[in-house]
Amino acid sequence: MLLLDAAVQPIPRDRAQFAPETAVGVLNTQTLLQKLDFWLRYPDYLADELLNEFERSREPVLLEFAGRILDSEEPELRAIPMLRYKFGAYEPLDMAMSILATSGLVVVRSTRTETRVRQHHYYLTQRGRETARSAVTDFPQLGWYGQRTRLVVALAQGTGMSGTALRRRQYLQHDYAGTGIGDEFASIADRARQRLDALKAAAEV
Repeated sequence: MLLLDAAVQPIPRDRAQFAPETAVGVLNTQTLLQKLDFWLRYPDYLADELLNEFERSREPVLLEFAGRILDSEEPELRAIPMLRYKFGAYEPLDMAMSILATSGLVVVRSTRTETRVRQHHYYLTQRGRETARSAVTDFPQLGWYGQRTRLVVALAQGTGMSGTALRRRQYLQHDYAGTGIGDEFASIADRARQRLDALKAAAEV
């Protein structure tokens, strides 16, 4: 829910008639949600991607953000495993979405062809937004997730917030692409920390 609160976009006018009355925003495609979730679940991969951005832009804040992650125990303590399937990181969403939907926090709709689901649409309701934002206030332990979802979405926006674009971007990471079908993605924390140290040293020269 916190990820959806950070990631949903305004509902396009040509889709407004199909949206629930209580919806405040929508995230289209399960692929996009899965790719955002991967960066949330794997702080070391997120930090490594921030280092890629730093090498392209040389913006010091990117090195700072990556350092906050890698200089801590986040990669070891916050990681939640995901499996690799044909199109990259994947986690079944039915159970989580059914819980949110039953509570009136999210509405999931889909467009279909005659034979299959063409696209999922995840609508965040007003109640969902209010619950997400009050949760991080009422429960300080959730503050990390509120901050991290915003960082993940900000990074993704540089790729255009497209599921296909994020899939391609994540496959550029050798360790990600090299993970076997059906296997869990392994940590890259040690490699990312070595890379961070090298970039810090170069930046100080």
